[in-house]
Amino acid sequence: MLARTWSAAIQGIDALTIEIEINATGLGNETTVIVVGLPDAAVRESRQRVWSALATSGIAPPAGYTTINLAPADVKKNGAAFDLPIAVGIVAALNGFDRSALNGVMIAGELALDGSVRSVPGALAMALHAREQGMRAILVPADNAQEAGVTGGIAVYGVKHLLEAIRFFQDGDHGLQPTRVDLRRLQEQDRREDRRDFAEVKGQEVARRALEVAAAGGHNVLLIGPPGTGKSMLAQRLPTILPPLTLEEALEVTRIHSVAGVLGRVTSLVTTRPFRAPHHTVSDAGLLGGQSMPRPGEISLAHNGVLFLDELPEFRRNVLEVLRQPLESGEVTISRALGSFTFPARIMLVAAMNPCPCGHYGNAQRQCRCSSGQITTYRSRISGPLLDRIDLHIEVAPISRDELMGKPRGEASEPIRQRVARARAIQRQRYQGLPLRTNAEMGSRELDQFCILDRSATAILKTAIADLDLSARAYDRILRVARTLADLEGVEGIGMHHVGEAVQYRTLDRQLW
Repeated sequence: MLARTWSAAIQGIDALTIEIEINATGLGNETTVIVVGLPDAAVRESRQRVWSALATSGIAPPAGYTTINLAPADVKKNGAAFDLPIAVGIVAALNGFDRSALNGVMIAGELALDGSVRSVPGALAMALHAREQGMRAILVPADNAQEAGVTGGIAVYGVKHLLEAIRFFQDGDHGLQPTRVDLRRLQEQDRREDRRDFAEVKGQEVARRALEVAAAGGHNVLLIGPPGTGKSMLAQRLPTILPPLTLEEALEVTRIHSVAGVLGRVTSLVTTRPFRAPHHTVSDAGLLGGQSMPRPGEISLAHNGVLFLDELPEFRRNVLEVLRQPLESGEVTISRALGSFTFPARIMLVAAMNPCPCGHYGNAQRQCRCSSGQITTYRSRISGPLLDRIDLHIEVAPISRDELMGKPRGEASEPIRQRVARARAIQRQRYQGLPLRTNAEMGSRELDQFCILDRSATAILKTAIADLDLSARAYDRILRVARTLADLEGVEGIGMHHVGEAVQYRTLDRQLW
């Protein structure tokens, strides 16, 4: 008998409908199962999991020849999410229920040998795709039900055991209730608490101001200073001054984390901006995404949030260079034999480094023991093109003993966040109808339109370009930062003091390189 079920395969961060055909002929003396349709090893091994799950659930697996076809045949199928739809299809092929009940229902789930249903990555992407395809319902593992339920517009049923899925098609819903998720309530009540606060930072007024500017305009930042000056501490607190994720942004982030398999069982919606801090031994595939069927890398997992690279020169040169294209375009494109996959990667890059190998060059409190050649070699690990894509270069100097031993006196995160949110609101209004969100994303056309300088500001910028030998890209960065400084003040015109402060955030790289 022939039965059909529907599931989905993850392609990048999107899903593709997979039609699963089961033909249980009953012919032949020995049980033979053939899986076709470009299955990977995990899909081919589903035969053992499915047959054991059926047997332990009291259902006699089909004897003789059974052919399982996953269509379209030219798409690589990977993962164990096809276990549950295959098992349900086999029961339907054995006349366990009316096969028409399968119409309009997408199914995904991995089976344990005892028939229990295990979670799978990408449930949110599958649910979104099922809704787009006009499906009436989707069956997912119970651990994925809340995640898939944030989709809305489609009935999501979570099942814990194969028998629950079979009874769903035999007797209607058989007591299963659609998963209901209140997104607004999640945003307000299910947001993870971050106890970090800028009020804990001692001193570093210049760096604090620079990070506020960076947050307001979505700019990339490089923090340079000796060990122990608080570079990592500052970077870790940057998300606390960024505006809260909008519902659209939260769904984007959750979708990426779901496909990557890092969402976690207790999290149905990512409600805080991501902060990713990969170790300097990370590979380019780990940063961008890799494998034969690519999954999101660290830069995509930081989408709509912060990617922090500590000890920047310690990263391999080829790893740093692959950052250049994503920093410009806001997305990562990976080409494989199976096709090209694009992942969103709209991030704020925060990098930190020492000024020299020992870390004490320019430190009045400690003597540097590095030779000029060692310092030059150390700094040359970071290319000029990459530096030009970082808007603010900030010196983080050692704090005094009085500041170190005294209580923190800095401003807390919440009032800074409010100023940042007001500046971001100005930018949303300015770029309404344009594919831009922040000042950092402005291109040449937007710079000409929105960054008009008066005569005094133009004179300062010309002098800075000549004295500091700034590149054309650095010139654009200065204009973007000046625009952000004006937005923080709530003024439309870019004045001389805005340009002057923006230039100060570009001088350090010319002093060091």
